[in-house]
Amino acid sequence: MYFLIPAAGMGKRMGSDRNKLLLTLLGKPLLAWTLSAAEASRQISWIGIIGQPDNFADFKAIIAELALTKPVELIKGGETRQESVNNGLQALPPSAERVLIHDGARCLATPELFDRCAEALLTCQGLIAAIPVKDTIKIVDKTNLIKDTPERRYLWAAQTPQGFKVQLLKECHEKGRKLGWEVTDDAALFERCHFPVQIVEGEETNLKVTTPIDLAIAEFILRQRLFSNQ
Repeated sequence: MYFLIPAAGMGKRMGSDRNKLLLTLLGKPLLAWTLSAAEASRQISWIGIIGQPDNFADFKAIIAELALTKPVELIKGGETRQESVNNGLQALPPSAERVLIHDGARCLATPELFDRCAEALLTCQGLIAAIPVKDTIKIVDKTNLIKDTPERRYLWAAQTPQGFKVQLLKECHEKGRKLGWEVTDDAALFERCHFPVQIVEGEETNLKVTTPIDLAIAEFILRQRLFSNQ
């Protein structure tokens, strides 16, 4: 299975002036935790990191420190996540039929989650990892007045990895570029092109590290995980 990691963003909400994936968690960069899980996955065979060239030296140092056995390619990102993923798709080897796309900031995802998604992708066109929503969700208008309360049992919080047939996703990105669509994840492009997207149950601990509070929670989760494995 081919595996793309969008890693071209900055850590503005983290209060950082550098790529947040270079921030450390228990002494290792966030990106290193994601790469270690990909290395441990039974299904992933190729890894592409999509980033800005200014970060490539740091990425190479992380890869060398981890002594990864799987091939890793560095791919130049775009100005948006959407552009970056499209660049990643174009850089995939010609033999790539299916791909998992995983945000590097979700550095607590386990190899088991990657494997579940990779196996499920063999029988569908597109999928996302997601978890059922626990909170009651309110839909509001521009003045913050509540307009509706959707039924919670139909609501799932999207995570990554998200997986797709490569050729179909390339077509969706091309259509989105021509029509000026701006989306926050690849599943939304797939949906707009009327392709089915399946849910694979994700992990409660698969949080996205975006703020300093997220970093503190991630550290707590990792310490608990490492302690339980001793």
